[in-house]
Amino acid sequence: MSPLRFGVGDEVVEVAVTAALNAGYAGRSQQDVAAHVAELAELGVPAPTRTPCLYPVAPYLAMQTDEVPVQHGRTSGEAEWALVVTGPEERDVLLTAACDHTDRDLEVHGVAWSKQAGPDVLGDRAWRLVDVADRIDRLTLTAWADGAPIQRGTLAELLDPGYWLADLRERDLLRPGVVLLSGTIPMLPGVDQFADRWRVELGDPDTGDTLACDYAVRRMPDPVA
Repeated sequence: MSPLRFGVGDEVVEVAVTAALNAGYAGRSQQDVAAHVAELAELGVPAPTRTPCLYPVAPYLAMQTDEVPVQHGRTSGEAEWALVVTGPEERDVLLTAACDHTDRDLEVHGVAWSKQAGPDVLGDRAWRLVDVADRIDRLTLTAWADGAPIQRGTLAELLDPGYWLADLRERDLLRPGVVLLSGTIPMLPGVDQFADRWRVELGDPDTGDTLACDYAVRRMPDPVA
């Protein structure tokens, strides 16, 4: 399994992924989360027993790629940020743009299963979390599906990275090689999430800098069985 490589300012930082975790139902307003759980239940998605959730996935699913192969037409991404722990120091925690590509047909049978069926696509540039921590809520998160805006918000809508760092520390998971995705923000009304291309941007309005991940969705041939 190839290590992840990030441009961080003038440096290149590499890390081999040892554990990957997907947060779910991780909105900062748990009242809004409860409403979202109810909406998903109407679509047949099982409700969690607690929120927020944390879904371990195979480490090889955290990847940097420009193409995601899928088995059918009902998969889609989710705009997220990712924490990447690259070393033992506070400055070694990176923040980057990410997209959790999920199998929506499988999701109705189990969210954990659907997370395991698609990759977590990460950008190839990152910021050190300590460099943006003082303005984390002002950072923006935007996604496009086939070039059309599908998600738009700020990190203030999600549980902040500090929450998850404390959670990882309590679980003895705050160690090099751990990747954690944040959970996502709501989709805009009336959008079509089943697209051939996804792009997610994490923006810093204070500096004008933007991190991105961008990939095509490729339908594989039907199985011969």
